[in-house]
Amino acid sequence: MAVQQNKKSRSRKGMRRSHDRVAVPSVIYCVCGEPTLPHRVCPACGKYHNRLVVSKKPVTE
Repeated sequence: MAVQQNKKSRSRKGMRRSHDRVAVPSVIYCVCGEPTLPHRVCPACGKYHNRLVVSKKPVTE
């Protein structure tokens, strides 16, 4: 079984763990004002780069 030779300092431990954080997703705002992920069609209005890509039908009940 492996046993460490010397104690790792808090600084060294922090430097090792510096890349283990959860990445925050980048958010852009569509022309309609809704937050969306970059390089994707807006789920609210269906536009991408100010062009209508997906037509959204109104929900009828």
